[in-house]
Amino acid sequence: MRVWVTRAEPGASETAERLRALGHAPLVAPVLALRRLETEFDPAGAGALAFTSRNGVDAFAVRSDLRALPAFCVGDATAQAARRAGFADVRSAAGDVEALARLMVAAGVEGMVLHVGAREPAGDLPGALAAAGVPVRAVALYETVPVDNAAPRADAVLVHSPKAARVLAERLDPAAAPPFACISPAAARPLSDAGFAPVFAAPFPDEAALLKLLSEPPFVRPERAPV
Repeated sequence: MRVWVTRAEPGASETAERLRALGHAPLVAPVLALRRLETEFDPAGAGALAFTSRNGVDAFAVRSDLRALPAFCVGDATAQAARRAGFADVRSAAGDVEALARLMVAAGVEGMVLHVGAREPAGDLPGALAAAGVPVRAVALYETVPVDNAAPRADAVLVHSPKAARVLAERLDPAAAPPFACISPAAARPLSDAGFAPVFAAPFPDEAALLKLLSEPPFVRPERAPV
């Protein structure tokens, strides 16, 4: 299939490689671009770091050489990025923001949690931690901004975030759009609410589950029995 990859770089090219390995033809045309922020922050007093994306890890790594704190990560890809950045104590929730909050509460983090993320985060980790009585401070070290790439002719569209879904809902015609495969229900909701169909959400918020959707109907149609 011709699969439109809408996520920002550098992740878009990595997704494209995975699609090629599965036999698909990736069409890389991001609707968002990553931009680093020069936000001032002080990690003093932090007992742990929380990362809800690989982009957060990368942005922190170029701004600070602090690696001694435990790094709690939303998923395995983010955890791998933290290990590459030099963190020794890395723990993965292998899920979503709520799973990450539960992991940190269960770990009994001592001191304040410094959550490094985006200006417009996909979930509310600080709210979930605060509700559990865990002191937390959020710092935004990057943002994603819309970019004006033309929509390619595709058989399927991959959506990696609610923000990308909102951009697509504003730009595309529901009557002419191909099926959407979304990384989470939150990423699918803006499209469904705007009248797009079919829109499917991965059962787990990771790219392996997202790409698996492409091997299921309606993306793959069952072969007709011979007459």
